Amino acid sequence: MDNPLQITNKTFNEINLGDKASYIRLVTEREVQLFAAVSGDHNPVHLDPSYAAQTQFGECIAHGMLTGAFISAAIAMELPGPGTIYLGQQISFRAPVLLGDTLTVDLEIISKHESKPWLTINCIVSNQSGKKVAIGEASVMAPSSKETVTIVPPPGIQLVD
Repeated sequence: MDNPLQITNKTFNEINLGDKASYIRLVTEREVQLFAAVSGDHNPVHLDPSYAAQTQFGECIAHGMLTGAFISAAIAMELPGPGTIYLGQQISFRAPVLLGDTLTVDLEIISKHESKPWLTINCIVSNQSGKKVAIGEASVMAPSSKETVTIVPPPGIQLVD
């Protein structure tokens, strides 16, 4: 991003096969709690350290779809960017995401539709050790017009028990 308060998209006509982008996120306990609150998925493997300690993971893990949401964010914020419409996502979870992991979402354009502004994007999510935690493909409708938008920060959110 040129200016941290603004982002500019890439239009369908500007995008080439092989174009790439990356997006990095730290997975925190707060993000997992917020995702549980928004999604309604209160599986104790995500939220209860005592319960999670007794599972095959030995500790709390992030929701798989939180990782999926990071893919969505990478597409919306990096490639193609604002104005992109999600059409579909195929995702395979390969390893647990632990609290404190730093995830890198790597995107690569692997196909362009000839008559519609549709793209297929290869998506690989890796942790700080380079282990692939999720892989898949996203189908999107790329923007047809160039746009620079101001990022609207989300409202402050407080978790209470």
